[in-house]
Amino acid sequence: MDNKSSHPSKSKRRENPSPLIFLVVLGAAFFMATLFTAWTPSGLFSGNLSEKMSMMLTAQPEGNPTLSGGDYPQLRIGIISGHWGNDSGAVCLDGNGEVTLTEAEVNLKIATLVQQKLIQSGYQVDLLKEFDPRLDGYNAVALVSIHNDSCVYIDENATGFKLSAAMDTEDLTRAARLTGCLRDRYGGATGLPYHSGSITSDMIDYYVFSEISKTTIAAIIETGFMNLDRDILTQDTDLVAEGIVQGIECFVNNESVKPTPAPTIPPISTISP
Repeated sequence: MDNKSSHPSKSKRRENPSPLIFLVVLGAAFFMATLFTAWTPSGLFSGNLSEKMSMMLTAQPEGNPTLSGGDYPQLRIGIISGHWGNDSGAVCLDGNGEVTLTEAEVNLKIATLVQQKLIQSGYQVDLLKEFDPRLDGYNAVALVSIHNDSCVYIDENATGFKLSAAMDTEDLTRAARLTGCLRDRYGGATGLPYHSGSITSDMIDYYVFSEISKTTIAAIIETGFMNLDRDILTQDTDLVAEGIVQGIECFVNNESVKPTPAPTIPPISTISP
């Protein structure tokens, strides 16, 4: 066989170079895309740009995914069970001085139900102890710490829930929105009044607020008083948990909150820490 006829000549390659160049460019682009997808150091991009690039390089589901709990990607939410793993918190005593109920166990029951409900809605949820080592620099779309108030009878006004937001944050507007959603949804679900008159400095300066990431929007809620509100806290715990879940989902999904006048509750004589 004539070698000249079996191989294209150099002159022919120069006359029609576009197919070969196209294949070379396409191959190089594929290689770079593969390399970039496999190795994308977190320090290459900062803030939201890094997150957006990661989402762009990840296969997306069909349709238009949003950042809601039931869609891709999963959002992380932290739930702190107040006093869990540290102490009992407030306690309820019987006539003989024996402990019949502790705040820690009430908090844990509520927090566990909140976690389960949020997981069922598609969120990634961390159930955290008081003084949990994971709280150092903790990063999530929202963090809520669950507590309750005294079991001692103070007066007839010692009923209802209260809230305080983490003010050491990069976005005070969103912090106010989290507490606004919790107040609206929790109050609506449980029927308990908002007891703003007994918010203590321990709630406002809650130590966790200074330990977590400044990008994490956080709040502490005391879901009721363990004396006058004991029945709903212990017997309708699912309703209490549902109110917190609705408040968190209101915040995450940017739902509307109708302004409602706060119930007028006279200040109570004293509140135990």
